[in-house]
Amino acid sequence: MISEIVNTTAICYGEVLWDILPAGPQPGGAPLNVAYHLNKLGVDTSIISKIGDDDKGKKLESLIDNWGIKKHFLQVDKQYPTSEVIAKMSNGNEVSYEIVSPVAWDFIIDPGDLKQKFDPSSYFVYGSLASRNEITRNTLFELLESDAIKVFDINLRPPFIGQELLKALLEKANIVKFNQAELEMVQILFRGSLGNEASQVRFIMETFSIKEVIITKGESGASYYTNGNACHLWGNEVKVNDTIGSGDSFLAAFIASHYLQNSPETTLKNAIAMGAFIATKKGGCPEYELDEYKAFRNQMF
Repeated sequence: MISEIVNTTAICYGEVLWDILPAGPQPGGAPLNVAYHLNKLGVDTSIISKIGDDDKGKKLESLIDNWGIKKHFLQVDKQYPTSEVIAKMSNGNEVSYEIVSPVAWDFIIDPGDLKQKFDPSSYFVYGSLASRNEITRNTLFELLESDAIKVFDINLRPPFIGQELLKALLEKANIVKFNQAELEMVQILFRGSLGNEASQVRFIMETFSIKEVIITKGESGASYYTNGNACHLWGNEVKVNDTIGSGDSFLAAFIASHYLQNSPETTLKNAIAMGAFIATKKGGCPEYELDEYKAFRNQMF
């Protein structure tokens, strides 16, 4: 049941699922990964998603409970199963996904007043994959009319998104996170800049009225553009266990630092360190202590 009042700093919307890995199933889905790390960083976080009325769903719900993520927006579907994704490893640690459909999170509904429950200072985090089904997509666009700070982790998963849908999702965002391949893809789709990164980001900001853009670059670090200013930081090479959830943990640390109104440089340092830290571990939601991350960050920067 949804509570009447939502006291939460971040709300993550979309898919929750089990990643089926060679070593066994791991909880995942970008929204759940982001919520997990936000919660670890001390940010009060809710998840809006849907699980099946099955054992896999009950296990996910139990984990969400144990992690301390608020589940008042978590729905249960009587018809469709809890989502599973077949994750395939290649080149040692690169991951590709076989995303099964339809599943429970394809059918997230809005009781009619969810967006009124969001505080304008809260962060609403969404991606493109949750828009593949009309029901969950319609709910998303209803929630994007809220006054929350809207954070779009573009996370393109062809063939689940087209040009018109991507345009609509970008136009609702206040902050957008791209990796370098996604930035290039958006330039191609919308006939944007073929110049350097700065001109490509300028095209994004001007075309879609976006105030803040983040570009992740793996071990090469990241860039953060806002209001004509740019911050660029290099990362460090680390011993990668797998890359699952690394970008999601980066975004969580970025939001946590953004909420605290840290400087762009500090915000990027925190995010880059978290992404690298999680890449040294297995799965998108590995066990760790906050002090372990802080020690890693202090050693990295």
